[in-house]
Amino acid sequence: MELPGAGTLLLLFCVTCLVSLFAWRNVKSRLNMPPGPTPLPLLGNFLQLDTKDMVKTFLRLSSQYGPVCTVYLGPQPVVVLNGHDVVKEAFFDNGEVYSGRGKLAVADLAFKGYGVLFSNGERWKQMRRFSLSTLRNFGMGKRSIEERVQEEAKCLGDEFRKRKETPFDPTYLLSLAVSNVICSIVFGDRYDYEDEKFLSMLTLMKESFNILTSPWAQIFNLFPGFLKHMPGSHNKLFSNFRRLKAYVMEKVKEHENTLDENCPRDYIDCFLIKMQQEKDNPNTEFHYENLFVNLMNLFFAGTETTSTTLRYGILILLRYPDIEKKIHEEINHVIGDGRCPSVEDRSKMPYTDAVIHEIQRFGDILPLGLPHETTQDTQLRGYNIPKGTSVFPMLTSVLKDHKYFKNPAKFDPGHFLDDNGCIKKIDAFMPFSTGKRICLGEGLARMELFLFLTTILQKFDLKCNMDPDDIDISPDPSSSATNPPRPYLFYVNPR
Repeated sequence: MELPGAGTLLLLFCVTCLVSLFAWRNVKSRLNMPPGPTPLPLLGNFLQLDTKDMVKTFLRLSSQYGPVCTVYLGPQPVVVLNGHDVVKEAFFDNGEVYSGRGKLAVADLAFKGYGVLFSNGERWKQMRRFSLSTLRNFGMGKRSIEERVQEEAKCLGDEFRKRKETPFDPTYLLSLAVSNVICSIVFGDRYDYEDEKFLSMLTLMKESFNILTSPWAQIFNLFPGFLKHMPGSHNKLFSNFRRLKAYVMEKVKEHENTLDENCPRDYIDCFLIKMQQEKDNPNTEFHYENLFVNLMNLFFAGTETTSTTLRYGILILLRYPDIEKKIHEEINHVIGDGRCPSVEDRSKMPYTDAVIHEIQRFGDILPLGLPHETTQDTQLRGYNIPKGTSVFPMLTSVLKDHKYFKNPAKFDPGHFLDDNGCIKKIDAFMPFSTGKRICLGEGLARMELFLFLTTILQKFDLKCNMDPDDIDISPDPSSSATNPPRPYLFYVNPR
């Protein structure tokens, strides 16, 4: 019996693809899922995706198919939501239905379903409830969270002063400062900016974050079953996590040896106490794996987004020195130079508050948001969305929604000021997402942005060697899932 020739095999392959394609379209039509481009078997809509700029791809498809559309990432359908109204309708009005965490293969491999950020079900509920209560009630230690941020803002100012009139890149200093706030909450202490272990840990975390948000990660999420067996950045990611885990678990052991259940010092102590309380529960979620991944989640979410927002804010103020001048005037009037800024000052400084809001809106650090997942079959805008479907909230389309912001592409603090110069609430301001999965560190991040920025501007004038009109404040195109500012140098003049 003759083996089929190459032409026959090719014909069989083409027929199989066509049959699969028509079957796929019929199933999708029968399910009445949101519209979208026709997928290919196995590849899905891979040929229509720009993995180097997934944001632009999703926005283009949403403009073509509507505010609720379906895109196949490999063989898996995901629903993309575009604009404030539909994101609110799904995540806020029907929060429980969309409270699952959508699938991200590279994150699943890295975190294995543990921790508060990428877990689901009862594990997520317990980890979130515990983490929220611990962060909210952290007045239990020797110092409040606000005092920790104020102390770190002072240290950051001292580091800036060492570099006065010498151009420098603020990236690492801002990351060190923000990370130190997390360290003080998690480990109970801060680190010197020259501490080698601290610098090594921060380098590992930044490198891991860059891998998780790289174009390679977007491709890995499409075809994880195949790519996880191949050489690639995921192997570096796993190596980094092993080193981070060794460092963190060393800290955990130190805490166990000095633990006083009547006087918890930090997040680790609180978690270890909970582990003791549930040691006889065979189904407890309070164990070392969840503790380690929770700590990593807090570091990733709490360091990169806040420090990147601050870095973007400084660049924007260099571009608009008139805005910086108005903030200086408000600081002089409300705070002066005899004391450090406090959270109480924010309500008396509407212009500064509006600028910080606009930095977050314009910076748009996480334009895709993190994927959610439907916990049951549901309907949205007349379309069926089956249980277990990943749903992407396009936060960039919310923060730049023409319906709510008159000049969404322009940096304008007036977006958040009313006719009397008072701060005004805008529903489409969702830099922390919305619904059941809203960022649990929102309060801490808002505090840090205000205290760090006002402390810097209380002490310094921001300068650079470029003409302000020549400064480019559009995002760095090298990242596919985040919007960091372009690299820059600046210097400070003490006030």
